[in-house]
Amino acid sequence: MASTTDFKNGLVLKIEGQLWAIIEFQHVKPGKGPAFVRTKLKNVVSGKTVDKTFNAGVKVETATVDRRDMTYLYHDGSDYVFMDGETFDQIPIPETVVGDSANFMLENMAVQVAVHEDIPLFVELPVTVELVVKQTDPGLQGDRSTGGTKPAIMETDAEIQVPLFINTGDKLKVDSRDGNYLGRVNS
Repeated sequence: MASTTDFKNGLVLKIEGQLWAIIEFQHVKPGKGPAFVRTKLKNVVSGKTVDKTFNAGVKVETATVDRRDMTYLYHDGSDYVFMDGETFDQIPIPETVVGDSANFMLENMAVQVAVHEDIPLFVELPVTVELVVKQTDPGLQGDRSTGGTKPAIMETDAEIQVPLFINTGDKLKVDSRDGNYLGRVNS
């Protein structure tokens, strides 16, 4: 149990049988009436976000979520197999739990897996990943109808928008949260 004074970003609460992570919170003390805490919560499983207000001092049940360092090994049918860095156990995690993270995962990549009561909740990649462009069309000089970008298929089969000067075989830095192009990597 935690009081509203213990709230911090990333804390996972158990509300009505579901797990919600605090994205942001704000203590509010109006001139008239009791103080309260305004929060933005994200459902750990579905990713849905909601706004919720708690009266100041209210006790809320917290959930213990362990973040374990693991290594992504390979994709096997409908599961992704990860290896725990401490115990060397191989753990299969379903595609539904991995979600969009699969678009930017390479074999032998170090990731964090959030676990609650031995059940994997989600996979967290590093903020930036380096991927090689598998295929992209050559950019045409003077083509600005697409805002100076073109689609490129990365080595993980994810498709992202890149500037016109990017070629097949270039190594790029990509934001793993939203798939935005961040720059070229000089080898």
